[in-house]
Amino acid sequence: MLGGGGLIAVNTYASAGEGWGQSQNQTLGAGAAASTIKCPEVANGLSEVPDAARSEVDKELAAMDSQITEAYKRFADQKEQVARDPKFAENAVLGPLEDKRTASLDRISTAIGRSGERPKGLESMAACELQEDDADKEGQDGGQGQGQDNGGQDQGQDNGQGGGNGGQAGNGPEQSDFVDIESVQPNVDNPRNRRGASRGTFTTSCGVNENGKFNPDNVIVAPGVANGAHHMHDYVGNQANDAFASDDDLANGETTCVNQADKSTYYWPVLRLQNGQQENDADADGGGKDQNVGEIQTPSQVTLNFVGNPRSKVTAMPRFLRIITGDAKAFVNGDANANASWSCTGFENRQLKDKYPICPEGSQVVRSFKFQSCWDGQNTDSANHRTHVAFAQANGACPNGFRAIPQLVQRIVYDVPAPVFDGENPSVFAVDSFPEQLHKPITDHGDFINVFDENLMEELVSCINEGRKCGPGGAGAPPADGGDNGGGDNGDGNGGNGGDGNGGDAGNGENPADPAPPNDGATGGQDAPDAPGEPQKPGGDTPPADGGAGGQDAPAAPGGDEKPGAAAGAGQDGAGAGDDGSGEQNVPQGGGDVKDPEVLAGSSTGANGSSQAAGAGDGKPTATAQATEDAGENDPEPNGAGRPVAAGQGGGLAETGAQLWPSAAGAALLVAGGVLLLRTRRPQRAAARRH
Repeated sequence: MLGGGGLIAVNTYASAGEGWGQSQNQTLGAGAAASTIKCPEVANGLSEVPDAARSEVDKELAAMDSQITEAYKRFADQKEQVARDPKFAENAVLGPLEDKRTASLDRISTAIGRSGERPKGLESMAACELQEDDADKEGQDGGQGQGQDNGGQDQGQDNGQGGGNGGQAGNGPEQSDFVDIESVQPNVDNPRNRRGASRGTFTTSCGVNENGKFNPDNVIVAPGVANGAHHMHDYVGNQANDAFASDDDLANGETTCVNQADKSTYYWPVLRLQNGQQENDADADGGGKDQNVGEIQTPSQVTLNFVGNPRSKVTAMPRFLRIITGDAKAFVNGDANANASWSCTGFENRQLKDKYPICPEGSQVVRSFKFQSCWDGQNTDSANHRTHVAFAQANGACPNGFRAIPQLVQRIVYDVPAPVFDGENPSVFAVDSFPEQLHKPITDHGDFINVFDENLMEELVSCINEGRKCGPGGAGAPPADGGDNGGGDNGDGNGGNGGDGNGGDAGNGENPADPAPPNDGATGGQDAPDAPGEPQKPGGDTPPADGGAGGQDAPAAPGGDEKPGAAAGAGQDGAGAGDDGSGEQNVPQGGGDVKDPEVLAGSSTGANGSSQAAGAGDGKPTATAQATEDAGENDPEPNGAGRPVAAGQGGGLAETGAQLWPSAAGAALLVAGGVLLLRTRRPQRAAARRH
């Protein structure tokens, strides 16, 4: 319930612990070498909006976006005249835009005033300015400096050329918006899990939008407004989502998710290949009419993981909770709310914020989003669609008054060609954007509405809090190493973060040129399933050097190349329990990722990385794997192996049996070992008595 009224004149909703320094964008007076129009973000200035006024306010905010779009088109069509005559921009573009915005702001104030306190000072947000694109500046520092989490490393390059072709829509991207991923230094660093952390992972599989559901609406930001986004969105999950969808519509909608109890909606701007080819929306809103051109690319893989908190257990999300991560207007708003990352498979320990990656041959482009993971405990939405949720602090704790909820980690992979900037057939890829945002990578964003069945949400929370791995490809077992779920010292990404806080990049956990293993054997990580046919980079799947049970948790492909004779628990625990050291793969029929610490031979400690593992071909069962953290004994992980599949997670009697038999086999081995041990000791004791 939202009540009262008020105004916050500045954007104070920065992502805690996730900023990249001050924005370098500069606004200009009329007549300068401007690239776009910058207007204050009114939605970020509204602290509270009464429920009775929400509909009218949302429609006015959407109308103001349309006003900016129209003004930008006038500016772009007459850019040369704007450059020649400083007064022209004020008279023909900025002045009329300010008049329209003033009228909209007055209507917003009136609507709020009917049910609460009329906001003060809102009219000060009417004026807009022209803004220069820093990427157009001489020399182009070429870097991805403001896009780094490690203090800003100006390592990028622009291949000696500034500017670019301005994109085939005429408004971006520029050549300087791209950087060679191999020139970027590793920059991923995650907080270590502490005692009481929630380490499980719940995966939901909802496809890649192969059925082609697109629209330029945004039911969160602009409900009831067609083309409220002015760019096209991909949708997976709920199929009832458009601008006019109510909560009831979503609750009754169809879903593309494998688990039909997940009717959540997941959506993001499409990625297009600007290659001179037209898409079906070339003359439609959100497409060509909003200067989004080129062929829409279908992802090769979409991974949707819900992960825990490195300091505490998580609580259930309320149904119909809405979360927006990133900022569709970050190019002009600044990077306070920007939160998308760009990388390449095999290099996901190198994340970019404000550059598109140029990936080497055989590597694919990756977009990833870590959604806000703290909730105010009351609201499913807020006036600016941000303040009801928050990011965890740098140490993983939620801000005061907020509670930890499962964090959605979204990873989208594309098989697109490397950009070609000149020649006869130029071709670049770019996300759709508002026209005035110039298709900048920093404007990427993701949207989520929770429409999980309440029982499935309860199972999701239990799975995460109990340290299990659930969902397609998992059997509800805890991580085999009992270590960090991608949250520890993952060195160069081997089985570690991969930019999504939840393991590596579908089996390509590290850069092939820099295959450092994790710093300790307990840092396991949970890798996303490999995309079909996704190339593995040379050296990309190096297991932990110390034999700790970490490494890759991706389900092995049928007929995978498990190496016979490998030590059990040596870091490769794909489908099934990995190699049992006897030269035969320990994989149950029907797949599944069953990891029972009682069965796996080998134990590891987290702080020093030391391990005890049965030697090659040994095959002897040993004690339950244990792990400790740097501050002493870690919380014991529950033994989840052999659990039935979570409610609604699919799987029948046969599948449940496939999950249970490895535990039964392990128990039988332990009993046999005990009998053997007793038989060995009896003659020894008899001999001792004779002597």
